[in-house]
Amino acid sequence: MTEHSLWRFSRALHRAINERQLEDIEPLLDDEVEWAIFGPIDLFSFFGSRHGKAAVLEVIKQIGENVRVHRFDREQIMLGTDSAASMLRYSLTALDSNKPISLRIAHFAQFRDGKLTSFRVLVDTFDLVEQTVGYPIHLPRMVAV
Repeated sequence: MTEHSLWRFSRALHRAINERQLEDIEPLLDDEVEWAIFGPIDLFSFFGSRHGKAAVLEVIKQIGENVRVHRFDREQIMLGTDSAASMLRYSLTALDSNKPISLRIAHFAQFRDGKLTSFRVLVDTFDLVEQTVGYPIHLPRMVAV
């Protein structure tokens, strides 16, 4: 049995972020890759949608300039022949403040011929924003109990 494309991509992505080694991930990206991280773009400029290998490599570079990945735990994972979905918990450090960040994400990946063609990431943004600004955000109740 051959290794699933997700495992190669995951190793290369974390190496690209922590060690800024983009040469390992570049051949794993389709030329027309679709990439989106859904979250508060105003706080994190590397969130949002990108198209194409060059744009995705730039986003990965920006992520590596802002955070360091210390640990990630896969809480759930589903693998298809050319697809994968995971729920993960990450432990990061913001490089500008040396502040620890813990967050949960869900990602959905599609591959063709071992190359990433589509990557969608949903971030638990409320928790992330509270950690980033450094205080709890109090919202008004929307529904009376």
